[in-house]
Amino acid sequence: MASCWWKERWGPKKKPVTRSVKAGLQFPVGRIGRYLKKGRYAQRVGSGAPVYLAAVLEYLAAEVLELAGNAARDNKKNRIIPRHLLLAVRNDEELGNCSPV
Repeated sequence: MASCWWKERWGPKKKPVTRSVKAGLQFPVGRIGRYLKKGRYAQRVGSGAPVYLAAVLEYLAAEVLELAGNAARDNKKNRIIPRHLLLAVRNDEELGNCSPV
């Protein structure tokens, strides 16, 4: 019984690795890239743009969630509610300047 020639040459098929895993991110790089292309923000989108944007969004989300968690803990609550997010953004110097709320 002969096996496939490509299996002998390259070995068994490997599991695909996502760009999010390669970059060490939790946010979906492929989906963000698809949204950038679909949104027609530019005619062409570079390969590093979705990775960078995913990293920035992940950092901002982590920052806001940390501040909101602190606000929830200050109110003796275990769960973050929208009020905690509002308090976190308003009380932070850097985030408070950029929000319209």
